[in-house]
Amino acid sequence: MTSQQDIPLFEEVVKGYKTLSASGADSESTDVRRARQLAFDQFRVLGFPSIKNEDWKYTNITRFLKDEFALDGLLPGDKAVVSAPAELLRKATIPGLDCYQVVLVNGVWDGKVLGASHVGGDGLRVDALPRGIRLYPVAEALKNPGVSGVFENGKWGNQPFANLNTALFTNGLFIEAAAGAVMEKPLHVVHLYTGDRNLLVQPRHVWVAGRNAELSIIESVLSSTGETKIWVNSLTEIIANVDAKLDHVVIQTASAGVRLVQHTTVRQKKQSLYNNYTFTLPGAELVRNDLQARLEEDHTETHLYGLYLAAGGQLIDNHTLVDHQKPHCYSNELYKGVLLEQSTGVFNGKVYVHKDAQKTNAFQQNNNLVISKKATIDSKPELEIFADDVKCSHGSTVGQFSEEALFYLRARGLGEETAKAMLINAFAFDVTEKLKNKAVETYVNDLISYHIPSSTQA
Repeated sequence: MTSQQDIPLFEEVVKGYKTLSASGADSESTDVRRARQLAFDQFRVLGFPSIKNEDWKYTNITRFLKDEFALDGLLPGDKAVVSAPAELLRKATIPGLDCYQVVLVNGVWDGKVLGASHVGGDGLRVDALPRGIRLYPVAEALKNPGVSGVFENGKWGNQPFANLNTALFTNGLFIEAAAGAVMEKPLHVVHLYTGDRNLLVQPRHVWVAGRNAELSIIESVLSSTGETKIWVNSLTEIIANVDAKLDHVVIQTASAGVRLVQHTTVRQKKQSLYNNYTFTLPGAELVRNDLQARLEEDHTETHLYGLYLAAGGQLIDNHTLVDHQKPHCYSNELYKGVLLEQSTGVFNGKVYVHKDAQKTNAFQQNNNLVISKKATIDSKPELEIFADDVKCSHGSTVGQFSEEALFYLRARGLGEETAKAMLINAFAFDVTEKLKNKAVETYVNDLISYHIPSSTQA
C-alpha cells in the first residue's frame, strides 16, 4: 500500500500550505485562516483516498497520483495566468444561447461580463448585471466583511478533497443574488484549464440566492489538449434562501490529461427549489462528482438529473447525497450512464431521511447501458430512513441494447451503427428533455451524438 509520503502531490500540498499561510496572513480574517488550518489538519489525517475508503472503494485513484503537480496560484489573488485560448472559447459557445457570460482561466476571473445575444461568440460588453446580482472574484470577496463569512466553514468531515480545497483555495467566483433579484437570462460560467506544466488547480465558488431570488447558471468545463496534466479540485457551496429558485446546469467536456474532482454542496431553506443537471462527456481521464443537497428546512424541493457518457479508459464517478432534514420535502433523482469501450462508471446515490423529516417524498433511479464487453459499471443506490411516514423508492438497472428494438430499426433499412446511435440518443432523452433552455438541450444532444458513431463498437 502506497503511503502518503510516497505521493509527490502530498508533499507538494504540505509545502504549498506553509507558503500560503505565510503570504495570506494579512489579507484574510482570523476566522478564514482558522478554517484553513482546521481543513488542512483534517486532510493530513485523511490523506488522499484509497479503495479502503468506503466512498472510494470503486474509484481507485492511485494511478492518477503518480505524476508530479505544481500548485497553481499560491498567493491570494494571484493572476499570473495565461489568457483564455480562443479555440477553447469557441468550443464553449452554446449556439443560440442568449446569456451573460464570464470566463475563468484556471479559476481566475478577469472581472469582465459578456452578454452573448447572437451566435457569433464575440458578444456584447455589458457594464452591469441585472439589479441585485453581484459577482466578485473570491480574492476580493475574502476582503469584504459582508460576504467573507461563508468561507469560514472548515468542517468537511471525512471528505479529503473538500478539506484540501478549503485549506488551499485562492481563486474562484462569488455570486450573490439579493432578495427578489431575478436573472431573466442565464449566466454562463466558462471554466477553462490550461498550462505549460502539470498543475493542481483549486477554485472555490460560493453562490448565494436571497429570498425570492431566481438564478439560472450554466457551467462549462473545458481544457486545452497537450502533454501536460491538470488536476482540478473544485469546491462549490450554494445557499438557496427562503423561496429562492436556482437552475444549475453542468457540462463537463475537459480533455484527456485532466483529473476533475468537483464537490458541490447545496443548502436549501424553506420552500426553495434547486434543479441540477450534470452532463459528463468523453475526455477527462478521471471525473468525480460529489453532489450533496441538504434540505435544511421544510417544504423544499430538489431535482437531480445526470447523464454520463464514458469512452476509452475513462473513469466517471457520480456520488450524490440528498439529506432530508425537515418534513414535507420532495426530491427526485434520475441518473443515466452509457459505457463505451474500456470505460468505467460509478454511481453511488444516497437518500438520507432524518427522524424529523416526516411526509418526505424521495425518489431515486439509476439506469445504465453497457455497450462494450470491456466496460464496467458499479451502481449503488441507497436509502437510509429514520422517519415512519414517508414515500421513498430507489432502483438501478444495467443492460445492453434491446435486440428487438435493434432488429426493428435494421429491418427498416438502418445500418447497425446508425441504429445503435439512435437507441443511445433515445436512452439519453429522458435526461436531456428535462432541460428548460432549448438551446442548451440542443447543444447537449449534439455533444452526445458527436461521441456516439465511432464508439459504439465493443
